[in-house]
Amino acid sequence: MAGGIDRRAIPAVATEAVWHAADGHAIRRIDWPGVAGGDVPDGPRGSILFLPGRGDFYEKYLESLDYWHGEGWRVTAMDWRGQAGSGRLSGHPDIGHVADFSVWLDDLSAFWADWIATTPAPHVIIGHSMGGHLVLRSVAEKRINPVAVVLSAPMLGFLTPGPNRLLHKVAEAMCRFGDPERMAWKISEKPGTTIAARSTLLTHDEARYADEAHWKLTRPYLGMGPGSWRWVERGYASMLAMDAPGVLEGVEQPVLLLSARYDGLVSSRAIEQAARRLPRAQLVVWGREARHELLREVDAVRDKVMWTIDDFLDRLAPAIQQDVSA
Repeated sequence: MAGGIDRRAIPAVATEAVWHAADGHAIRRIDWPGVAGGDVPDGPRGSILFLPGRGDFYEKYLESLDYWHGEGWRVTAMDWRGQAGSGRLSGHPDIGHVADFSVWLDDLSAFWADWIATTPAPHVIIGHSMGGHLVLRSVAEKRINPVAVVLSAPMLGFLTPGPNRLLHKVAEAMCRFGDPERMAWKISEKPGTTIAARSTLLTHDEARYADEAHWKLTRPYLGMGPGSWRWVERGYASMLAMDAPGVLEGVEQPVLLLSARYDGLVSSRAIEQAARRLPRAQLVVWGREARHELLREVDAVRDKVMWTIDDFLDRLAPAIQQDVSA
C-alpha cells in the first residue's frame, strides 16, 4: 500500500462541494465516484462515509479515502460544522467551540439520510477520534443505520485522571466562572503540550505529519487551535450519555475499534471498555509503534491498519451481488 497518491493535491477524480444543513449552514464535503477505473461486473462495492476528528480536516486523509475509492467504494468525507471548511461556531476562528454535541449529531443524521438516498449499498461509516465518538453515539441512538462501523482511535475517554462524572462537574464550573468559549488550554491538541512535541502525539511518519502543515499553509481556513471549555464540558456530557447502562449494549451493528495503547490524546482503556460492552465488537490494539493518527502512521503500521479495515468490511459489509441474468 506504500506509494499511493500525491497527498498534497486533491485527486482529479474527487469533487469538493457544499451540503447545506436544515438551518442553511454550509458543510464542506468531498466525494469520489463509485468505482475507480470503470464498471465492475458485480456492481459497485458500496459506499463509505468518513468523519475526521476535532480540529481536523479531510485533506489529511486523502491517501486513505483515495485508497478505498480504488477498492471500488463510493467515498464521501465531510468537515464538522464549526471547523476546517465548515465555518466557525466561535467569534475567535482559532477556538474549537460547540454549544452541544447534539449540533453535530443532528448534522450527521440529516447528512446520512441524504447520502444513503444517493449512494449504493452497503453503507459503511468510519470515524476518527472525535469523529469516532460522534459516529458511535449516532449509531447507539439509532440516528444512522450503517451496516458496519469502523472507529479509528475514537474519543471515548480523555486522559485526565478521575471519573467522568466528577471531571464533568469541574468543566461545568469552568464554564460558569468564566467565558465558556475561551480556550481550555493554550496550544496543540492537549493541555501541557508544546508545538514542538505535537508530532509525538500524532504519528511517527514525519512526511505525513508535514502534509498537515502544507494544507494549512495552502488553505489557511483549515487551521484550528484548542477547544473551548464548553467543548470540554459537552465532551464529558456526551461520554456520560454513552456510559449509561444499555446504550452501547444496544448497538446491533458490527463495530471495529482500532486503538493505540499508548495514545497521547484519547484513552485506550476507555476504548477497550467500550469494546467489551458492544455486542459485535472487534478490537485491534497497536503498541508503541503507533500513535493517535493510525491512518497516517508509517507504512509498516498503516498497511496493517488498512488491511484490518479491508478484512473487516469484506466479512461484515460484503458487496451486494447483482443479478446479471435479468
